[in-house]
Amino acid sequence: MANDAPVSSKVTPLERVPPHSEDAERGVLGAILLDSEKVMDLCIERQLDPESFYIPVHRAIFDAMMVMNREGRPIDLLTVGERLKAVGLLERVGGAPALHRIVDATPTSAHAEYYIDIVRDRHLLRRVIEASRTAERNCYDPNAEAQSVLGQAEQSFFDITVNQHGQMRPWHELVNEIVATFDNQQKGFLGVPTGFKDLDKTIKGLKPGNMVVLAARPSMGKTSLAMNIVEHVALGKGDAQSRPRPVGVFSVEMSCLDLVKRMICCRAEVSGHAIAEGFISQTNHGRLISAADALSNAPIYIDDSAGLDITELRARARRMKSKHNVELIVIDYLQLLRAPEHSRHGRQVEITYVSAGLKAMAKELGLPVLVLSQLSRAPEARGGEEKPKLSDLRDSGSIEQDADIVMLLRRPCRTASDQERENRTLAIVEIAKNRNGPAMEEIRMEFDDAYTRFRDAAHGVDEGAVQPSYVRQE
Repeated sequence: MANDAPVSSKVTPLERVPPHSEDAERGVLGAILLDSEKVMDLCIERQLDPESFYIPVHRAIFDAMMVMNREGRPIDLLTVGERLKAVGLLERVGGAPALHRIVDATPTSAHAEYYIDIVRDRHLLRRVIEASRTAERNCYDPNAEAQSVLGQAEQSFFDITVNQHGQMRPWHELVNEIVATFDNQQKGFLGVPTGFKDLDKTIKGLKPGNMVVLAARPSMGKTSLAMNIVEHVALGKGDAQSRPRPVGVFSVEMSCLDLVKRMICCRAEVSGHAIAEGFISQTNHGRLISAADALSNAPIYIDDSAGLDITELRARARRMKSKHNVELIVIDYLQLLRAPEHSRHGRQVEITYVSAGLKAMAKELGLPVLVLSQLSRAPEARGGEEKPKLSDLRDSGSIEQDADIVMLLRRPCRTASDQERENRTLAIVEIAKNRNGPAMEEIRMEFDDAYTRFRDAAHGVDEGAVQPSYVRQE
């Protein structure tokens, strides 16, 4: 087209005209004036808005058309002219003759979809340029941190992509996709199996796109339970039909070496405290080597970067998904994540933003995100009633709203008022929220504190552990 940009490569970057097509913009407006009912629907479906138009006059005319469409008013040469006149913009766009020239330059509305695609494409290019320039300015900021700038740049480009909703999918495709999930269903659940039979029976596995919160007071074993799940998923220990699945772990609290040491000791059933004392027996050494061999090839990827903000974490998670195709992400833990741009409004607002970001990440990547969270001291303050509740989630009620599943972990032996406190191995996981299934159910487990190993209380010894009676070679 005659007025298309960009221009010659000899022009310096500062002199370049941003990508746009004046003819295509005029074609969209003319097609609307010729057949507003059909073309306006196409514009809305393709997410055109006033900012999609580069020429200010075209932007003003389309904005008036959008307002009229929302108000249910007819759109034609006369009504658009009257609307622009009423808001004082008719003369600024060139008067009624300018509208007539737009219609005269558009022979038919049949090509409206083609014009819309051109306008939309040029707008996307301008957004990419804007994001690039913002990233460049941030790089020259003397206080900028490279990882933070990189995370913000990745997020801005990803937002451009994810905000393009695309066209509506045909009904038969949606039905066929669901039928395919039925064909692939394993043992009655559609998600990633946790490896704990009673838990999987209740929540039907960790489903793609879901944010699952595991919350507890400190020292209740939430990190241990999460890492037991990581081990089961990575080694394919969910059931007879399970397969090893890549898992990504963001450990904001513990170092990667501490986590690996804990996992090896847990699998070998060797006390970490005994190792810390500086003596390992020959038998325990064999168990540790066997456990290390079994875990050495497990598809587990740990990022132990401290002080991550939510934008940077999402960027790292996208790279982990792209590079390793992880099928589960575990985050330990939510309250240690930051959102600097919202911190000045208070911790509650900051955590609200972090929680929403984690839920959005689960949907964007199409995988389950298991998030560990602290509980407040409210259960202890209640005296006789020390069972945790949803309202005890620390710092923000938005965690409860964003989560698809909330699991509250407690160990009765740690609460003096509980009648079951004498059972030192009992651990209870209460499904306090389950968006797509039964809630308020309690799953009883056994927890071996010395080895940080959880087991199904109703199904004997956890098959993922090395048994005390022998050393198993994997």
